[in-house]
Amino acid sequence: MKVSAKRQITLPVDQCVIAHIDKGDEVESFVDRQGVISIVKKSTGAAGGILKGIQANTDISEDESLQSAIN
Repeated sequence: MKVSAKRQITLPVDQCVIAHIDKGDEVESFVDRQGVISIVKKSTGAAGGILKGIQANTDISEDESLQSAIN
C-alpha cells in the first residue's frame, strides 16, 4: 500500500472482508505510543449495554479520554 498525496490509504479487500467493513461504512482510527494505527468499524449502539447507567465526565475532553485509554 501507498499513502496518497491526500494521506489516503486503500484497505485490501481481504482485510475488509475479515473486519466486516463495507463501502460507505464509518470507521475510527487510533494510534498507540509505538505508532501502530488501528482501524475499527463503527457500530451504532455497540457499547450501549456496557455503558448503560454510567455518567459521562464532562470535565475531560474526548481527546483526553482517548489518550488516557491508550497510554
